[in-house]
Order: sequence, then structure tokens, then C-alpha cells
Amino acid sequence: YKVGADGEIEEEIGLPTELMAVERRFGFEGITKVGDTLWMAVQREWGDDPANHVKLVAYNLETEEWGAVHYPKAAPATGWVGLSEIVAHGDHVYVVERDNQHDYRAVTKKIYRIPLDQMVPAALGGELPVVEKELVRDLLPDLTSTGGYVLDKVEGLAIQADGTAWV
Repeated sequence: YKVGADGEIEEEIGLPTELMAVERRFGFEGITKVGDTLWMAVQREWGDDPANHVKLVAYNLETEEWGAVHYPKAAPATGWVGLSEIVAHGDHVYVVERDNQHDYRAVTKKIYRIPLDQMVPAALGGELPVVEKELVRDLLPDLTSTGGYVLDKVEGLAIQADGTAWV
């Protein structure tokens, strides 16, 4: 949805049939804009995704074309791992990758980045390019530094112009 300053919906963009045909209950977890393209992170695998790969879905606002790339996520020992955010900043797109484990069982609470030059979407329904991720920060040392309880849901990321990140 595109929502105006007054809170009214100005435009609605429906998902294409190629995505709806393989959709599972795991939805988009974040949206960011790079140029004319909206990028959305799918939380977990959909019907046509290889094991431990999720789509970063692209929609070009000018051409109205859909596409995607595959993101290789961690293989969990227990539970599942998924994405919970996508943010463009500088020459990279940043994602939060997290497991669904909490307390001492938590393993994956990390921020990765992907160079923007790898974010070249291929057509939906075919083979998608796999982007390379680079670890930026493992959040577990931060989350355990005060001796408190580690929650499973690291759900948001914002990056200021100076590079300061807020989780």
C-alpha cells in the first residue's frame, strides 16, 4: 500500500501470480527502496525456494516489473532461521537474520549486508541468482552483555546517515 500523509491509501500493488502460486504463510519482513525499486525480504522459504534460501523480492515502481534474488540463510540446528528486516544504506542492503530460539538456546541473531551491485533481480518463476552475504555484526554478544534474557525476535533495523545502526 502507498499511504498518504493523511493516512488514506493512495495505491495498492497486488502480488503477481508467480509469487502467489508458491506463497506460504511466511510473509514479507521489511521493505526498502533503492532508486525506483522496492525490495522486500521474505521471512522463510516459499514453495519454489531451495532449502535455506529465501527470496529478496523486487518491484520496479516505474516499469511495474517483478523479480527476485535468492539469499542463503543459515541452516538451523534447532527450530528455524529467517529474515526479519531489509534496509538499504550506502552501497549495500542490510538484512537481519535470526533464529526462533531464545535464552541460552539462541544461536543466530545477526546483521548481514549484500553489495547493491549483486541486487539484480531475475524474473520470477525461473532460476534466481544467489547473492553473497557478509557478516556485519553478531548481535548475541550485545544481547547477552547485561546478563538478561535473550528474546527470539530481533525484528527491526534502522541506519542513520552517519552509519549508526539501531536494532
